[in-house]
Amino acid sequence: MISEQIGLDLLRTYVAVCRQGSLSKVAAQTGRTQSALSMQMRRLEGLVQRHLFQRTGRGVVPTAEGEIFLGYATRILALGDEAVARLQQKEISGGVRIGLAEELASAALPAALGRLHRAYPDIRLDVVVEHSVALGRLWGEDGLDIMLGPTSVVTADALATWTVELQWVCAPDCAPDPERPLDLVAFTAPCLWRRRMIEALAATGREHRVTFTSQSVTALQAAVENGLGVGLLPPEAVRAGGMRVLKPSAGVPGPLAAQYGLYARDRRTPVADAAIGVLLDGLPAMPEPRPAGEPETQSRRSGS
Repeated sequence: MISEQIGLDLLRTYVAVCRQGSLSKVAAQTGRTQSALSMQMRRLEGLVQRHLFQRTGRGVVPTAEGEIFLGYATRILALGDEAVARLQQKEISGGVRIGLAEELASAALPAALGRLHRAYPDIRLDVVVEHSVALGRLWGEDGLDIMLGPTSVVTADALATWTVELQWVCAPDCAPDPERPLDLVAFTAPCLWRRRMIEALAATGREHRVTFTSQSVTALQAAVENGLGVGLLPPEAVRAGGMRVLKPSAGVPGPLAAQYGLYARDRRTPVADAAIGVLLDGLPAMPEPRPAGEPETQSRRSGS
């Protein structure tokens, strides 16, 4: 039986730490101190009587038991958000076309889309998952109402932007040989992450060859875990026990960063506004959207 002391705020903080992989980042976003968050997480571990985190060189990741608890925490929060949304919602119906960059399709965005679908059952979702170049083309052809993709493929202003940190990862027993080309596991071209990966290696003069490609993050994770090569993944996609993060001393560049944005048409329907609200609520690391026509401020995050 779940302890009555495990409130929604504690679960929300736990999920945020797991997604960010860093207590300091969550502390900065929530206005709390890192020590206060650390005490909260230790308290949570005491309540469930399990170790939920393990420290890495770049932050924290959930343990195997922590990943199980993360799944339940995410579902509990989603149900709470859904209940509030259903009680507060107006009668909204109609369709909305949403484009999602394929490299984001395994993160928090699909969960947010699921909450949108449950909270507004009369909304018809037309979700397209595509590589960045195709997504930018669809946006330019007015084929989407909302897009979540790299800022590099769109000239319009984003409602909000955020930065995805990308880490070089390999199998736990992998030891890249500096005398041989580096085997790479990468998304199928064209892809922003793949381009950034190759550009970074070329800048350092590191020889490389692409040995495995896929449009699926799950397939890339499996390829890395089975030693087919080195991949570039965000912290939430680095599976504890099956991968390890490489440092520059291993002959790879430092972590990279990619900037993404949430874009919407200036003239929006109530359906699009409802979708934007749920998507933003599902991404606590993203800032609040600014009113249409208002200039951008320093509150927007910047990326590389």
